[in-house]
Amino acid sequence: MKKAKFYSALMVGGLLLAGCGNDEASKEEPAKTAQSENVESTEVAPDLTPELQSYQQFALEQMDQFLIETEKFVELFKAGDIEGAKAAYAPARMYFERSEPIAESFGDLDPRIDGRLADIEEEGKGKEEWSGYHKLEYALWEENTTAGYEAVADQLLADTKELHALVQTVEVIPDLMITGAVDLLNEVSTSKISGEEEIYSHTDLYDFKANIEGAEKIFEILRPKLEAKDATLVTTLDEKFKAVDDLLANYATADGGYVSYLDLTDADTKALAAAVNQLGEPLSQMGIVVE
Repeated sequence: MKKAKFYSALMVGGLLLAGCGNDEASKEEPAKTAQSENVESTEVAPDLTPELQSYQQFALEQMDQFLIETEKFVELFKAGDIEGAKAAYAPARMYFERSEPIAESFGDLDPRIDGRLADIEEEGKGKEEWSGYHKLEYALWEENTTAGYEAVADQLLADTKELHALVQTVEVIPDLMITGAVDLLNEVSTSKISGEEEIYSHTDLYDFKANIEGAEKIFEILRPKLEAKDATLVTTLDEKFKAVDDLLANYATADGGYVSYLDLTDADTKALAAAVNQLGEPLSQMGIVVE
């Protein structure tokens, strides 16, 4: 995010007068220079401390719940309860997806927890180096078993506990929040909208919803500052978030979940993609809060 720079036109006047050889102008130049410096010194960056603290608290709460739900998922998985583990899989992952801007800041923990096989192979690694939720997704939906994957489940829980501990120490900065909101939307517009994220379970709409909720939470935290800067932008973002949320509501199930991504038609995915794209442009303007 580019930081705003403030320049004073008063300096230009001082330089022009200095070149004229006029004594009076020369006498005025120091005063004008001082005046311009004074104007610059009054420009201060907005204090986002309360907003940063709010987002940190949100991330901590999400990670707390992510650890709890991952423990439940791993317990079901290791007990051989295939249907129970399948039911726990997507809801548990939503806590991670909402706060992914924080999770991604810790080196290789994010790919260890959330890496897809395609990601591993792009790095020139083999299937044996694959770990995390998506490897267990493969076991459950593709192989219909938990046998032989117990060590992967144990490693997932260990990695989740490590991430949980690290998040307690994270320093949230404005750029992490603002670019994080845009990154969450980018996640939706790339792997989620194409069905690439949950290629075996087809639970992509859970991730889709969680990413949108994560971005919307950042918007809500920054809302007062944004309204002071550009009330029209806030109105636009309200409209665009509602458009995406309304579309997703069409695919919600009675138990609070979402239908399989395979149930969506081409027209459905195109409508979702268009709504996300229309949200992306105004969302990228939230950087005005640091100007």
